[in-house]
Amino acid sequence: MINFSFEHKSSQAQVDTLFSKICAEKESQKSGYYNLPFDKAALDWAYQYISTHRELLEQISNLVIIGIGGSSLGLKAIDCLLNHLPCRKKLNLIFLEHTDPLHITQSLQHIKAENTLFIAISKSGTTIETSSLLKFVLHTYKLLQNAQNKAHLLIITDTNSPLEQWAKLEGLSYFNIPPNVGGRFSILSAVGVIPLAILGFDAHALLRGGGKMMEMFFCHKADHILHKALIYAAQAPNTPINVLFSYSSLFRHFNAWYVQLWGESLGKINAHAQKVGLTPIALIGSIDQHSFLQLIIQGKMDKSVTFLSLDPAHKEQPSIPALELAFLESTNFVNAKSFATLLDKQRIATMQTIRNEGILTDCIEVMNLCEESVGMLIVYFELLTSCMGILFEINAYDQPGVEYGKQRLKALLS
Repeated sequence: MINFSFEHKSSQAQVDTLFSKICAEKESQKSGYYNLPFDKAALDWAYQYISTHRELLEQISNLVIIGIGGSSLGLKAIDCLLNHLPCRKKLNLIFLEHTDPLHITQSLQHIKAENTLFIAISKSGTTIETSSLLKFVLHTYKLLQNAQNKAHLLIITDTNSPLEQWAKLEGLSYFNIPPNVGGRFSILSAVGVIPLAILGFDAHALLRGGGKMMEMFFCHKADHILHKALIYAAQAPNTPINVLFSYSSLFRHFNAWYVQLWGESLGKINAHAQKVGLTPIALIGSIDQHSFLQLIIQGKMDKSVTFLSLDPAHKEQPSIPALELAFLESTNFVNAKSFATLLDKQRIATMQTIRNEGILTDCIEVMNLCEESVGMLIVYFELLTSCMGILFEINAYDQPGVEYGKQRLKALLS
């Protein structure tokens, strides 16, 4: 379903040591994301909600997600990857995650409460972007006016959080996120499962894929993740930048999810009071072959590159017409080739060029793009991030630097 190719190897002793540490972390419950693919609570909640609100859901044409960062990026990534599937319901999926007034006005321009379900997602509810946007929606659409209006608002939050307490007070529908699951690791919890099920996706298959990757890893059948983490950590002083070069526009929002996961998890002060981390850069091929690729090939040798692509046979096959245009004869070598084939050959040519410069590269090829393969892909990057956290001797699951900024914002506006 997914081919992972990482050719570099670390010593078996290093692999065994890292594996034992990641197993210990899993058992310690430091983060609950390891359990999410096997926890059926979110699935049960999703299908129970869909069953008891069938009449409401048949009337809506808009699904508005109020949340930011881990509360929105994963959901946006999965919908972008899978919205071509026939099971995807014809709902307008709108994200309110930005305090930009122009974006807010434009996003809600044609929204009416009677044909919209609003889902507010936040672990605490006190994230200032989410709480401010929630207040705006409550006021604009009078969602607390009566029981009928309240039915158009759903809350997903931590158990006993301020947001849950408010939801209880107002008699709103709400579901919980495990308290030991951080936002950027939460997509396989109610955060993603419930909205994705409402959109018509097979949320069970998503978890099954995540569970398959988790089981493979902990049965030593995905040691390429351990090797990759060890190589990245060893080369971090000289190669502090990791580029995810994704060869399909469908990966655009997945790239953004990866940037948050990698950047917010790994940019920390370690146990030795040293600042560590790997800077994530996300590119889309072939578009960025005409921009950032020049820097990779002839710029400073401080980058590793992961190529993420789809099997060309998986895509629709429009072809380049066999037209011979005067003065443009040099382009005829692609005539009658499918665009999917052209894109894949561009990826291979770019990869070969980068490798020829001695730059560390690896490949991930999704052979069948579906809920199960997306679940596998998500867990792959989460496990790789956890391994890097252990090797860097940091807590990959907090974000103290972000909290400092929140405190200063409060002081500025108080």
